[in-house]
Amino acid sequence: MSVPKAIFCWSGGKDSSYCLHKVLSEQLYEVSYLLTTVNATYQRISMHGVREELLDAQAAAIGIPLLKVRVSEGTNTEYEQQMEAVLLQAKSEGIEHVIFGDIFLEDLRIYRENNLAKVGMKGVFPIWKIDTKFLIEDFLAKGFRTVLCCTNDGYLGGQWCGREIDSTFLQDLPANVDPCGENGEFHTFCFEGPIFKQAIPFTFGENTYRPLEIKTSDDCVTTSTVVTKGFWFRDFLPA
Repeated sequence: MSVPKAIFCWSGGKDSSYCLHKVLSEQLYEVSYLLTTVNATYQRISMHGVREELLDAQAAAIGIPLLKVRVSEGTNTEYEQQMEAVLLQAKSEGIEHVIFGDIFLEDLRIYRENNLAKVGMKGVFPIWKIDTKFLIEDFLAKGFRTVLCCTNDGYLGGQWCGREIDSTFLQDLPANVDPCGENGEFHTFCFEGPIFKQAIPFTFGENTYRPLEIKTSDDCVTTSTVVTKGFWFRDFLPA
């Protein structure tokens, strides 16, 4: 029996990797493409800051073609326009589903579903509402390996960038940080695991700090008791 075709929204991190493994294992969808938003100016994965060469290496090791949504201005309008163009092209090939690795952010899911509705496509959320402590432990148990590529300085300092997620990492996490970083506390680069034909070779580069481009009266953003002034990025170099 044939299964519906889908695009998988790929960030290159642990949640995407775990979710893709689940989708491929259950064989409920035929994943025709991986879809990633790339900063056209820096040639890096948006938000994560991982080099495009490493993104290409991931896709090659997975064995699924990669579609790239290139943005340069960083506005929602630009992102939505570029994304819509790519999705409409995919829809012309008979693809009607887009798969996401989101876990519990309700507003993000609504945003995605509303945008997909505009082009007549449907969102699929295979790991929605699964306990994040279970997810990260099962991620490690399945043999995945991942390192932090970005941290939100409202939660974690630059010294966390480049750390591999393992049992020690989880023990060291502050109590206000979700173990999967689902609130945006950190982002990751997955380099080994059951979805890859081979591990992605890389070396560690420098840490870089980037202040928030959104300006308020005190140049920071406050969410509840958490104050965010910027983000730390760890550069990874193709080996």
